[in-house]
Amino acid sequence: MLRNVTVKTLASVNRPAARPATDHQLLIQAVAPARQSPLLTLSRRIADAGCNLVESRVATVGADVSVLLLARGPWDAIAKLENALARVGKDAALHLLSYRTEAGDQQSRLLPYMVEVVAADKPGVLVELIDFFTAHKISIEQMSSMRYQAMQTGADMFQAQITVGLPADTHIASLRDEFMELCDSLNLDAIMDPVKF
Repeated sequence: MLRNVTVKTLASVNRPAARPATDHQLLIQAVAPARQSPLLTLSRRIADAGCNLVESRVATVGADVSVLLLARGPWDAIAKLENALARVGKDAALHLLSYRTEAGDQQSRLLPYMVEVVAADKPGVLVELIDFFTAHKISIEQMSSMRYQAMQTGADMFQAQITVGLPADTHIASLRDEFMELCDSLNLDAIMDPVKF
C-alpha cells in the first residue's frame, strides 16, 4: 500500500515567508495654516483608498499645523492613495510631501525614558540636550519644546519633553548622573524617568 508522503526540500524549508500584501507603507507629511488643518482630508483619503492609518503625529507650531501620517495597505491601495494625494497637493495653502517607506524596526531592546527640562530661556539649550544624547548614541524618539513667559514674573522660560530610547545594556544610573551634571552646569531643572504606559 502506497502512502502519500510530502517531502520538503531544503530550499522550501529555508525560503523566507512571503511578505504580507499589506506590507506597503506611505509616509505623508503636510504643513498648512492651523485654521485649514489637512488632518481630516488626509485621513479620509487614506480610508477611501483602502489603506489603514497606523501612526499619526499632529502639532501646531506657530500659526501652522504639521501633520505626519503613516498609511499601510496593499500596493494597489497605496497607488490609489498616491493619486488622491496628487490632487489634494494642488491646494496652494498646503505643503505636502509623501513617499514610500519600509516598516520600522521593532526596537524592543530599547528602554523608553522621558526627559523633561525647564529653564530660563537662553540660546543653545536644546542643542546641548540633543548633543548629549547623540554623543551617547541614544535615539530621540519624540521631542517637543516651547518658549513661554512665567506667569508670576514674566521671565522668558524654556521647556522641553524628550522621549529617548536607551539600549538595554545602558548603565542607567551612570547615564542619569552624567545627564544631571550637564543640567546642573547649564542651570536646568530636569528629570529622567522611565515612560509609564
